[in-house]
Amino acid sequence: MNAPNQSGWKPGTPVQDHNAMSGPDTVTGNRALMLEEPLLFEIGHVETTGVDLPEPSGGASRLGGMEREAAIGLPGLSEPETVRHYTRLSRQNYAIDLGLFPLGSCTMKHNPRLNEKVARMPGFADVHPLQPVQTVPGALEVINELAHWLIELTGMHGVAMSPKAGAHGELCGILCIRAALEARGDARKVVLVPESAHGTNPATAAFAGYEVEDIPATPEGRVDLEALKARLGPDVAAVMITNPNTCGLFERDMKAISDAVHAAGGFVYCDGANFNAIVGKVRPGDLGVDAMHINLHKTFSTPHGGGGPGSGPVVLSEALSPFGPLPFTARTADGVVHLVEEENAADYGHVQAFGRMTAFHGQMGMFTRALTYILSHGADGLKQVAEDAVLNANYILRSLEDVLDAPFGPSGPCMHEALFSDDGFAEGLSTLDLAKALIDEGYHPMTMYFPLVVHGAMLVEPTETESKAALDQFIMALRSVAERAKAGDETMKTAPHYAPRRRLDETQAARKPVLAWNDPNMA
Repeated sequence: MNAPNQSGWKPGTPVQDHNAMSGPDTVTGNRALMLEEPLLFEIGHVETTGVDLPEPSGGASRLGGMEREAAIGLPGLSEPETVRHYTRLSRQNYAIDLGLFPLGSCTMKHNPRLNEKVARMPGFADVHPLQPVQTVPGALEVINELAHWLIELTGMHGVAMSPKAGAHGELCGILCIRAALEARGDARKVVLVPESAHGTNPATAAFAGYEVEDIPATPEGRVDLEALKARLGPDVAAVMITNPNTCGLFERDMKAISDAVHAAGGFVYCDGANFNAIVGKVRPGDLGVDAMHINLHKTFSTPHGGGGPGSGPVVLSEALSPFGPLPFTARTADGVVHLVEEENAADYGHVQAFGRMTAFHGQMGMFTRALTYILSHGADGLKQVAEDAVLNANYILRSLEDVLDAPFGPSGPCMHEALFSDDGFAEGLSTLDLAKALIDEGYHPMTMYFPLVVHGAMLVEPTETESKAALDQFIMALRSVAERAKAGDETMKTAPHYAPRRRLDETQAARKPVLAWNDPNMA
C-alpha cells in the first residue's frame, strides 16, 4: 500500500488508460509534463496548516449567534503546494495567450499589454467605489472621455456606462425604452426578435416583462423585412436586432427596418456585440438605432472573463437619453467633470432616469483598458480593426467552404465570423465529434449549434488579431478534421485522445453534476 506523503495525499496506482495518450502507464499517473492533478482535499489535510498564527485573544463575537459549531473541514496547504496546484491546473486550460480562440460571436482576441500596463497604474488600479467623489477626479475624466468616444464612434446622443456586461446592457436599453413608452402613456407589450439575433435578446425582453415574437430570416440569412413590416403595430414596443447578425452577415435593410419601426411608434434596439466588425466604418446612430450595448471585451479588447468584471455600456438616441440610468458623468462649462446622481440629477435636467443598473458607476479596469485601446489605435487604427476582422473571417470562410458546408456563403462577404454546418458529414458523426477532434489538434472548439437557424452550426470568429500564419495553421487543422468527418472516421467519436481527460458524458454532466467532494474515508 502506498504511504501518504507529507501533505497527506496518497499516490495511488494509475488507472488504466486514464486518457487515451499512447505509452505505458506511470507510477505517478503523470505523463511527462502532462501532470495528473488531485483535488485540494486530496493534497492537503484538515489537521495541517501552511501558516502559523497565534491563538486569537478573547473578545465578543460579532457573528450574532451565527458561529459554526463544527470545523469547516477545509484542507491545509503550504504556499508551495497551493501555488503548484493552481499552476498545474492552469497548464490544462486553453487561453488566448496560447493560441487562436475560434469561438464565434464571443470575440476572443488578444488583450494588448499596453492596456494592462495602464490599468495597473496608481490611481486607476487602486481606486475604490466607496471613495469620496472629490478624491477621484481622474477616474471621472477617464469615464467621461471613454463615454465621449463611444458616442462619437456610434453616432448616438448619450451613453449609460454602468451596465456590467452585454446582457446587462440589453436590459438597460429595454428599460430605457419602457420608460420612454410609459412617459408618453403608451402601453405596448410585444418585442420582436429576428431569428438571426443573439440568444440573450429574447431572454432580456421576457425578463423585462414583454411578450416575445420571432421574425423569420430570409434564405440568405438576413431579416425578412416584409415579414417584419407585416407584424408591426400599436402593440410593438421595440425590435431587438443584432447587426452584424449571428449568421455573420450585415443587415443591408437596417435603415429601412428602423424607419418602419419608428413609423409604427416603436424603438430599435441593436445588439452591439458584433460592433468590432463595423467600428470606424458604420455608425449605428446613422441607421436609426435607438439603443445599443457595446461589449468592451469584444470591440475594445478588455479581458473576456478572467481579467475582472465585464462592461457593457449602452449608447442611446436623443429620444431615449433622458431616460438613461444614473449615475453618469457630465462636464460643466468650467471644464470640470462631475458625477450626476439622484441628489443632483435635477441640476443637469435628468429627472426622467428610470433608476440605477448597479450600486456604483462601473468598472475602472475595463474603462481604462478600453480608452487606452481607442487612443492607441486612433481613427485609422480602429477602422483597420474592422477591416482586418472582416478580412480574416472571409479568409476562413473561403478557405474552408469546399470541405465544410457554408449555408450563407453565397449571401456575399461575411463580416466578423464565418458560419458552417454539419451537412455532408458521414452518418453517425456530428458537429460535437468534429469539435472534440479539434481539441486533439490543439485548438479550443468553435461555437457549436448556434445560431439555431443552421443545423449543426459551427461559428468561427478569427478576430483581427490573428496573423495569416496563425490562420493557415488553424485552417489546416479544421480541414483535416472536416475531411475525417466526411470520410466517416469512427475514432472521432471517442475524441479527444490527447487531452488530460477523455470526453465527458455531457448529458450526465449537465443533469447530474458532481459538485461536492466526499471524503472516501467517511463513507
